[in-house]
Amino acid sequence: MNILAVESSCDETAVAVVRDGRTVLSDCIASQVELHRLYGGVVPELASRKHIEAIYALADESLAQAGLTRADLDAVAVTYAPGLIGALLVGVNFAKAAALSLGLPLVPVHHIRGHIAANYLAYPDLEPPFVCLVVSGGHTLIVDVEDYTCFHILGSTRDDAAGECFDKIARVIGMPYPGGAALDRRSAGGDDRKYTMPHPHLSGNPLDMSFSGLKTAAINLIHTAEQRMETLDIPSLCASCAAAVSNVLVPRAMQALAQTGRRTLAAAGGVAANSRIRADLQNACAQAGIRLCMPPLSLCGDNGAMIGAQGYYEYLAGKRAGSDLNAFATMSLEKG
Repeated sequence: MNILAVESSCDETAVAVVRDGRTVLSDCIASQVELHRLYGGVVPELASRKHIEAIYALADESLAQAGLTRADLDAVAVTYAPGLIGALLVGVNFAKAAALSLGLPLVPVHHIRGHIAANYLAYPDLEPPFVCLVVSGGHTLIVDVEDYTCFHILGSTRDDAAGECFDKIARVIGMPYPGGAALDRRSAGGDDRKYTMPHPHLSGNPLDMSFSGLKTAAINLIHTAEQRMETLDIPSLCASCAAAVSNVLVPRAMQALAQTGRRTLAAAGGVAANSRIRADLQNACAQAGIRLCMPPLSLCGDNGAMIGAQGYYEYLAGKRAGSDLNAFATMSLEKG
């Protein structure tokens, strides 16, 4: 089954063709990084306009790279939530038009479900159930993946997402957008114990997380150094921040495995590309005898292939949408 998959939830226009939820025939992405770097972050209106400019040619390119024609397609899948509403609407409306004109079923896909499904592309033998640590610019979740379309959130951030924390600290330091990736690069060789960062202790659900305190502490440290005309060790500051985030994420992911009895941990989302988090997950899982699945860096960020992978399983579960499909800026993973 060949699925044309569309992703436009933020600043990447992506169209892919995926076969049977596991094989990527093409995965084309038009990045807007250089445009938004001028503003230090994503400008929603500009993102929407760029999606409109790129999406039609990108779909043709994706078919060409897959070596298929429109007649070879069996369904169209599209991200419809969550994300920037204007950006989502571009992809949703394109997908609706494509499905209608080609006489194909339209499958709506939750963006975070897509990130989780990126693991199916990287690990063809992976099957639920497993625990997934989802870390991105807008979401930080620990999810029990009970089945391909059945998810239960075990823990989540109560304030900022891990990626938002990285991005804002990087921006205050003066690093270019996207800040999280720049911060990761600068952390190489740094002393992760040089700067003391807070480790929040939350009441209630032990798997919940918080990153606003870390963000505030790091920004205050930077501003204080500027006011005192002191020189900061930037690699060590970046390494200390990465270690603090990882020390929140990894123990909770391991606790979730113990709580559920699962023996496989997956990672998903753009922040899953962070080198410190990947290394700590590998060490923790190796010590506990847990199978760890982490997509390659190319599948951590937003892409169309992950939407095609999850779209296949949503299709098998009977999920369909009509011409009245709308986009939603927010939506629970469990309801998506």
